[in-house]
Amino acid sequence: MQRYKVFINEHSISFTEKLENSTIVDKSQCVINPSKSEMHNHVLSLLHDKNVEHLYFVDSEIDTLFKGFKTLFKIVEAAGGRVENGSGQVLFIHRLGKWDLPKGKIEIGEDKRTAAIREVEEECGISKLEIVKQLPTTYHVYELKGGLVLKPTYWFSMSCNDDGELIPQIEEDIEKAVWVDSIDFNEQLSNTYASLKTIISNDQDQ
Repeated sequence: MQRYKVFINEHSISFTEKLENSTIVDKSQCVINPSKSEMHNHVLSLLHDKNVEHLYFVDSEIDTLFKGFKTLFKIVEAAGGRVENGSGQVLFIHRLGKWDLPKGKIEIGEDKRTAAIREVEEECGISKLEIVKQLPTTYHVYELKGGLVLKPTYWFSMSCNDDGELIPQIEEDIEKAVWVDSIDFNEQLSNTYASLKTIISNDQDQ
């Protein structure tokens, strides 16, 4: 069973208790019971090696394994929302050439739900948000000043009763904020981050 999935650019690392042969796809590698040093080396490899796209860490104690994995990084927590309005449209932002969902760093002393609502409000200029439920957490690895960062983003499904004009937060490089019909996500899904696709589709089984 896969319980954690970490994205590194367009690559991914899946943590699983057992790996079925049918799961393995092209350009994949499988590591059984990896040590912390092995995990670290594989992360560095995925950051720079285009030949491997999918990596599987297999261990019967994946919660313990993932806890050890997290010690390899500086942790930067974020929160955001998949927001629907009364017409069933979903809120997207366009930033740095990619479609994205509104999100941002959690401030010191701030809880996840408060941060998620604040970030949506700030990035899109809306209010009247209500959290419906929590969605799966996504994990993304990147390099910063020579070090490795793991960013867990806590996602929430939200409803919005604000029918006012969307105001993108230009100072955060957001070019536009738009409502998109739920049956017309093709453009967004074809130009977004791999870690966001299941959140956008609202498919928690993937």
